[in-house]
Amino acid sequence: MLKARIVQHRSRVQGSLRSRMLAMASELDDVITLGRGDPDFDAPAHVVEAAAAAMAAGDTHYTLPAGLPELREAIADKLSTDNGLDYSADEVVVTNGCQEALYLLIQALIGPGDELLLQEPRYNAYDHMVSLAGGSVVSVPTSQELDFALTADDVAARITPRTKAIAIVTPNNPTGGVIPPARLAELAELCVEHDLIVISDEIYEKLMYDGLEHVSLATFPGMRERTITVNGFAKAYAMTGLRVGYFAAPREFAEAVVEVKHTMSICTATPMQQAALAALTGPQNAVEDMRRAYDERRQALMQALDDMDLTYGHPGGGMYIYANVASTGLDSEEFCLRLLQEEGVMIFPGTLFGDPKTDHVRITLLQSLDDITRATARMKRFIANI
Repeated sequence: MLKARIVQHRSRVQGSLRSRMLAMASELDDVITLGRGDPDFDAPAHVVEAAAAAMAAGDTHYTLPAGLPELREAIADKLSTDNGLDYSADEVVVTNGCQEALYLLIQALIGPGDELLLQEPRYNAYDHMVSLAGGSVVSVPTSQELDFALTADDVAARITPRTKAIAIVTPNNPTGGVIPPARLAELAELCVEHDLIVISDEIYEKLMYDGLEHVSLATFPGMRERTITVNGFAKAYAMTGLRVGYFAAPREFAEAVVEVKHTMSICTATPMQQAALAALTGPQNAVEDMRRAYDERRQALMQALDDMDLTYGHPGGGMYIYANVASTGLDSEEFCLRLLQEEGVMIFPGTLFGDPKTDHVRITLLQSLDDITRATARMKRFIANI
């Protein structure tokens, strides 16, 4: 009875193959999980201690809806030092993870009939958020040959009078693809030309490899006034469960979205904000240690995929490799289901990430090197048996 009362467009957010696979994995023994995007490292000790100290001291009350002033100041300093972005503390809003930041922004920007341009493949929570706002997603295809990086020509071909904004994620989930600076500059020029708002999702900025450097979109000419920079602490500091993210935007926009944030969740949990403050102002060696470990795993996984004659776009950043399994004769969903059932290795098909093609699978770097070695040995056996 209750389900029948759900507003129609909200009922589209349903269970998925991902949920089925997670349930299946829970019933199997010795599953090596290379599916979910949750780091296998723990948050740095000084971050955990800061949260515990805040709770012990009774710092468990509301903060301002936009967040602790000292945390917003630290984020503004970080954006200046790391990204070359000039934001004041009152242009920063602290949220319950990047997920809430993205939801707030899409609710603020997208209405019925509006279109949001999104890379294909992509993190599919964007699709659900846009649907809930009554808007439409317009997919911009990318190719393995270009390492799944957006191009200005492909974006331009899909701009319509209803296009309100574009979300750009680099490094990208699920591909690990990085948009080169020259292409970012072309995308920036296009956004200025067509007066597009840009959501620049930079959650993977600290996870760059092969000498690549992250470049923030708001640094390009004409972009600061139209760009909302989104970031957080989940990936770089292994703080996924602590749920602290943020966005930075021109003051008038940030102040308006704070009112939506206040209605939705009042504020981000105070002890978790203290943990985020400790993450930014404390030792940074854990961030680099994790990045180096991911890089070692990435290189081992790429070598194993090469040995299996499976191709992929170059993963220049992030936590993922997007591998092409078409040569096995199985589509991506069947490949993943059978690999889980027959060999106890869980990876996810690209169809879970807005990919209409059935050639690719996402493999994460979020298990130990030993487990990745065991998993790829099982994958080799599985493919040989096919």
